[in-house]
Amino acid sequence: MGCPPARVFHSGRMSHSAIRRFGILTVAAILAAGKLWMASAMESTAATSGHYSEVTVEPADTSIYVGFVSLILQPLTRRDGAYRSDYVVKVFPFLFYNEQGIFSIEVSDDQLHRLERGETVSFIGHADNSNGKERRIEGRATAEAAGADHGKIKVRVRVSKHIELTFNTAYRFTGKE
Repeated sequence: MGCPPARVFHSGRMSHSAIRRFGILTVAAILAAGKLWMASAMESTAATSGHYSEVTVEPADTSIYVGFVSLILQPLTRRDGAYRSDYVVKVFPFLFYNEQGIFSIEVSDDQLHRLERGETVSFIGHADNSNGKERRIEGRATAEAAGADHGKIKVRVRVSKHIELTFNTAYRFTGKE
């Protein structure tokens, strides 16, 4: 014998195909909302961590007593909160003072956000020449406008206790992380 079959009651107003369409639309709406949420989350993450991975700084010159000094940087790449690059310094007419080495400036995520908003940002760093001598670096960068990928940069390099060179030039972000 067993249990009597369960009875399904229909109001007659909603057909099986209407119920099926309602179910499909509901699932589609849930999937679409999920995609929108994921896209929003990805944009938010990109806005907070999508900083520029590379910056190009234009070559710069500064005057000294009887000549000038040129600073040439390769594009700086960002890693571990700092932009690093090879550099070359040429001193004219005192060519025996020319040097090369590694140039590094520390720029935090917060500083990059402030720069993206158009604020002026100060930074510190150092340069290590090929002879192992370290130079202290200080400076500031100013964006052209809020959201701009370029602007002006001032770099002060402490050569010795009594000598500090100041280079005024331009920068442009050239790569996104």
